[in-house]
Amino acid sequence: MSLSISGYGTALPPFSISQEAMAAFSRPLCCEDANQAELLHLIFSHSGVDRRYSTLLEGECKDGEVPQSLYPNQACGRGPSTGRRMQAYEAGAPPLAIAASQRAMADAGIVPADITHVVSVSCTGFIAPGIDMALVEGLDLAPTVERTHIGFMGCHGALNGLKVARGCLAAEPAARILMCAVELCTLHFFTGWDAEKIVANALFADGAAAVVCQNDAAESPGDRGLGATRPPAAAHDAWQLAAVGTVRIPDSATAMSWRIGDFGFDMGLSRRIPELIGLHLRRWVERWLDRQGMTLGQVGSWAVHPGGPKILDAVEASLSLPQNGLVDSRAVLAGHGNMSSPTVLFILDRMRRRNAPRPCVALGFGPGMVVEAALFV
Repeated sequence: MSLSISGYGTALPPFSISQEAMAAFSRPLCCEDANQAELLHLIFSHSGVDRRYSTLLEGECKDGEVPQSLYPNQACGRGPSTGRRMQAYEAGAPPLAIAASQRAMADAGIVPADITHVVSVSCTGFIAPGIDMALVEGLDLAPTVERTHIGFMGCHGALNGLKVARGCLAAEPAARILMCAVELCTLHFFTGWDAEKIVANALFADGAAAVVCQNDAAESPGDRGLGATRPPAAAHDAWQLAAVGTVRIPDSATAMSWRIGDFGFDMGLSRRIPELIGLHLRRWVERWLDRQGMTLGQVGSWAVHPGGPKILDAVEASLSLPQNGLVDSRAVLAGHGNMSSPTVLFILDRMRRRNAPRPCVALGFGPGMVVEAALFV
């Protein structure tokens, strides 16, 4: 038996903003002179993002207006306090998580009473009772549902969530697990000038995604051999998690960071990240795949977390991927931005809808700097 994803669901805030409008909104809040404004424009225009969603938007963006009330309309210190941002998280995160989870359960054809475990993932806010309890209450799950929350792990958090679900299924084969990732990254928009944080301002967005996981005793990966590329499958053919892996890239502890500040959570993104991927990723992926009886050339498709276009470029070059090998990752980045942990689930959902060939490898990068991997067949 192996973990099988029997249902997918995604959810977005009701309103979105174009990258052009977001850049215009950001300039008076972040820039002190024309040179900074020019660099901000370049960062935003080369981000790979066309449009993204935010729970802070209170209506459609028209005629240059950005209807929101959390951030001032002109430079004013460091913006709202962390406490004020957490109030917005408490109001905005649960509805998104519930909506994504309802869609995943409907896609799996199950009812609330069927869920035995909840695994929640989030790194952009803290509340207690948390997102896990919001799901139990909002979905009317049984009070005996077992809950695990994965917090503050960053963009690869959903892959860690799948690992937890896999462990639960190993211990309790009859379990049905709801795994939900929700992030409100736009709560941590940085006001003032800091080039690394302007990059984060240009990339991050809000969203939620959920999957229903259960054991599948049907044809096992070993029956057909992991080394053979699986052809496109029917939409009802569930994707199975065959293997997971992780590695910490050496000498990279400060390359990617996420810390709680007085005025929101502070993101650190080093310019060295693409270089570090280029130096270390291929060697580890080849060794990990070798343990699964596979080579790079036998991977049918790739679901790579789009931390930014340069990260995707570095992965493509490091792994010698074919042209358009990361088309789904780039499409999700363009249409939704980097939503942190839910993003890889958006990519996997897009891939299964178009019947992308398997085996499929999912990769995520998070603070540390750590690579998380998952192999789907």
